[in-house]
Amino acid sequence: MFGAMSAPKGTNLTWHVGEVDKDARAAAHGHRGAVLWFTGLSGSGKSTIGHRVERMLVDRGAFAYVLDGDNIRHGLNSDLGFSPEDREENIRRIGEVSRLFADAGALVVSAFISPYRTDRDRIRGLMGEGEFVEVFVDTPLEICEARDPKGLYKKARAGEISNFTGLDAPYEAPQNPEVHLLTAGLSVDEAAAQVVRYLEEQNILGDS
Repeated sequence: MFGAMSAPKGTNLTWHVGEVDKDARAAAHGHRGAVLWFTGLSGSGKSTIGHRVERMLVDRGAFAYVLDGDNIRHGLNSDLGFSPEDREENIRRIGEVSRLFADAGALVVSAFISPYRTDRDRIRGLMGEGEFVEVFVDTPLEICEARDPKGLYKKARAGEISNFTGLDAPYEAPQNPEVHLLTAGLSVDEAAAQVVRYLEEQNILGDS
């Protein structure tokens, strides 16, 4: 059963429970559903490592899918900007989508800056025990800025972008993430392998 949900505005609504439960889905997929929540600064490597994790999982027969921050903002969240309020709504929506993926039995890789600790904790609260895996992609700001793959830091420094995380907007680092990736000393494959190893150790990932 899902964790606490926000109350819908509509009335006369009922949550419907189907004939297939989580145990049946786990048996069908060979693993339990879970949300792998990658958080870190822009340019930290969240998407790159997340996609490598997806590749590793799919190669061993798992049902895995990446929800990428930029991709979501092209569709579902195209109406949102980067104000604190819009950031909160962005994470709320993707948290709900991630929960549905996990309930379907997927290992969903959510790669978002998600700078606010309370927002990440709220998503954790939606999930069942052990179903939320916070992955802190811990890359120093100077490395992220030196990479600057999208040229965003340069634009932010020039005043063309405001509310940029790590510069003029805060980033609240996880205090007790399930997986802490110190990427300055890791290759992409090594970082991804740490995440997969955690899933194995927690019996989330079966012998698929």
